[in-house]
Amino acid sequence: MPLASDRCICLRRFEYSETSQILTLLGRGQGIVRVIAKGAHRTTKAGAGKFDGGVDLMDLGQAVMSIDPSRELGTLTEWKLADGHLDLRRSLRAIYLGLSACEIVATLIEEHDPHPEIFDLLAHCLDELTAGRTEQAYLALVIDLLDAAGYLPELNHCISCGKPVPDTQRMSFTPLRGGVLCGDCESAFPDRMPLDGRLLRLIRGIVQLPRTAGRRSRLPQVTRHQTDPINRILIEHIETIAGKRLRTSRYVLARPPAE
Repeated sequence: MPLASDRCICLRRFEYSETSQILTLLGRGQGIVRVIAKGAHRTTKAGAGKFDGGVDLMDLGQAVMSIDPSRELGTLTEWKLADGHLDLRRSLRAIYLGLSACEIVATLIEEHDPHPEIFDLLAHCLDELTAGRTEQAYLALVIDLLDAAGYLPELNHCISCGKPVPDTQRMSFTPLRGGVLCGDCESAFPDRMPLDGRLLRLIRGIVQLPRTAGRRSRLPQVTRHQTDPINRILIEHIETIAGKRLRTSRYVLARPPAE
């Protein structure tokens, strides 16, 4: 079986044995692949083995893999760590958002379906989470992932009646239908979630921002007071699409201990 070399980010990790791992990797050229890294934790007398001592979640590295789409698992033969995101791992909030970003990518994208633009978005977000732009980097990524995957919710017109929804009126969001509801229609949707007009204006503003190298530029400064309600709505939307709960959602939405 031919070998493929690709730049990858680790989205999921399962310790298969004392020495091996089963990994879900996002490759820039290969898309999402599941591989087994046999002997990932095995070391030699000279130090770490061919997998640098094992692969961790959110690690970025150069992978050499044997992949057969007809098989459930490929085989990772080499792994060279390029970025372990050590600064990110010093912030609990950044860790939570980074893990959530990886889970959302793994949820929205099919295996063996290359999306180099999504790889670039995730790699950029993991860098930005520790650059003083934690909340806006995560929010922009979730919006861009939904956009790239074709699941961006309807934000301008009522998903029920089709009328424009001004951000000065009462409105809601329906995860089941994937869009905003005007005040006249919201009572017919039991899954509706209240949406503040100022927050809708913020989401619309991010969506309309120009892109530089595929990324939103000039992101506004935001706080958790603004992003928590938006994250709750977008995560509910993603969970409705996937038909399952995201494991990391409770950590993204958990309030800091001081509060």
